[in-house]
Amino acid sequence: MSSLRVLISAEQIQARVQELAAEIDRDHPKGPVYLIAILKGACFFLADLARAMKTPTRIEFVGISSYGKGKTSSGEVKLTKDLDASIEGYDVVVVEDIVDSGVTLSYLIKIFAQRKPRSLRIATLLDKPERRQRQVDVNYVGFKIPDEFVVGYGLDYAEDYRNLKDVCVLSESPGGTG
Repeated sequence: MSSLRVLISAEQIQARVQELAAEIDRDHPKGPVYLIAILKGACFFLADLARAMKTPTRIEFVGISSYGKGKTSSGEVKLTKDLDASIEGYDVVVVEDIVDSGVTLSYLIKIFAQRKPRSLRIATLLDKPERRQRQVDVNYVGFKIPDEFVVGYGLDYAEDYRNLKDVCVLSESPGGTG
């Protein structure tokens, strides 16, 4: 049996999203800025971030697979959905739900850098720096969190829990399989 414990409340998330949007606006006052969400987890964060920004934004999505159905990265990254638009000459902010090992983002940043954006930055709601296997420079960090498995606000476990408004720690009770 699994249990959930709130780590970051919906109110804390929304307040921090407003602050991050203001930082991005300050760094990119003219726009448009391409916000590129990594599917599926980052779509909630992207939507709230875009609505909070004053700078004109354009939205794109990219699909990356590295987890499968487990709780840890498989270490193998593959692009499952590419961008629909060119980012050449534009300011780009890659929007991620969580930076964990850094494997996925380091792969994606290499691909995007080859497409010649004017600038390329990373915004993440959650950062787990102690799990890092690859160095990535995250420019906008919502919250640094401990090495616990979290769900909610777009983050899932086997496609469940994405709809929770809070970010919660998912733990298994003794004897549970859930």
